[in-house]
Amino acid sequence: MSERVKKLEALGYPIHKTTPEGKLVDPLAIVGNVLYASGQVSFDGDVLISKGKVPSQINMEQATKAAALCAANVLRSVHAHHGLDKIERLLRITGYVNSDADFTDCHLVINGASQLVRDVFGEQGRHARTALSMAQLPLGASVEVEMIFQIKT
Repeated sequence: MSERVKKLEALGYPIHKTTPEGKLVDPLAIVGNVLYASGQVSFDGDVLISKGKVPSQINMEQATKAAALCAANVLRSVHAHHGLDKIERLLRITGYVNSDADFTDCHLVINGASQLVRDVFGEQGRHARTALSMAQLPLGASVEVEMIFQIKT
């Protein structure tokens, strides 16, 4: 088991947990040494644990934890389909927050994802990032996270 997998599990995200996958898109796309990971919502197994608008239906703390779970689900998908040990570094996170119209702290919610990746990858987890508020997300999820990685050569 790689050190990154051990760190992810030590943070409370067992690597064996899987999330539902769509039939029309691939979980990963690789071009050269760049891996694009499809967006993940806050599934815990097959249960979506964070649904609704931030902050009126889901508070900031819950949404930030949901962002961390989304990031863990991306890492689980990368591990299952490619291997976390084959990743050189994280390049970018894009985080989407299903928010009320006047909510302006989506960047703070997505800090949950950024922190988890830094905890797992260390300095190789430093990344560019965009955090966006959305009118709605798939299945009414409160948060969705996607990532772009550099593969080791």
